[in-house]
Amino acid sequence: METETLAMAQEIDFSMLALFARATLTVQIVMIMLILASFWSWAIIIQKFINYRRARTESAMFDAAFWSGEPLDELYEKIGHEPRGASERIFSSGMLEWRRSHRDDGRLIAGAQARIDRSMDVAIAKESEDLNSGLSFLATVGATAPFIGLFGTVWGIKHSFEQIAISQNTNLAVVAPGIAEALLATGMGLLAAIPAVVFYNKLSADSDRIVGGYEAFADEFATILSRQLDA
Repeated sequence: METETLAMAQEIDFSMLALFARATLTVQIVMIMLILASFWSWAIIIQKFINYRRARTESAMFDAAFWSGEPLDELYEKIGHEPRGASERIFSSGMLEWRRSHRDDGRLIAGAQARIDRSMDVAIAKESEDLNSGLSFLATVGATAPFIGLFGTVWGIKHSFEQIAISQNTNLAVVAPGIAEALLATGMGLLAAIPAVVFYNKLSADSDRIVGGYEAFADEFATILSRQLDA
């Protein structure tokens, strides 16, 4: 009997493709959802690494230009109406409000400092939203993928027991394939969730550091403008 069981088990294909093909439609749908979620998560992760690296490079280049001693008006004219990086956009929003706050006679309109601060805060908020876009999807995948996979496993095991009852055969060669197909769903859920959680935490921390740099620059820039206002 054991020899027969072993021979039957060896004839069964346990590759991932074969397990997927033998699974029920419900389990197949669960697996497809998890595969798509995993691919989309990795696409977001790679894109965010590229975007964050570009943001840090642009910020470093702008900081070098800003603290080079070049007059702010000349730097603003050099940037023009289409700033390329986030730091340039924040700077331009502050400078634009600074210029708008001057009357024709050269005097400043009251409340200029508050308006400049608000303009830069709005610009920072837009950049923060752009940096954090997509991270909520990673958090959702990390939180739900294991449960989606578990649902597929429960459904697959349920179907396996139904087949055992119909065939009235508890032979391991009959039971094992169905259980293996069911457990594959949980494995795929974990495969999608673990990278999503790890990189969500990593990318969230990177985003906070980048936004913190923007806020620090805005505070320094506001301090410089405040000195000119007081003068």
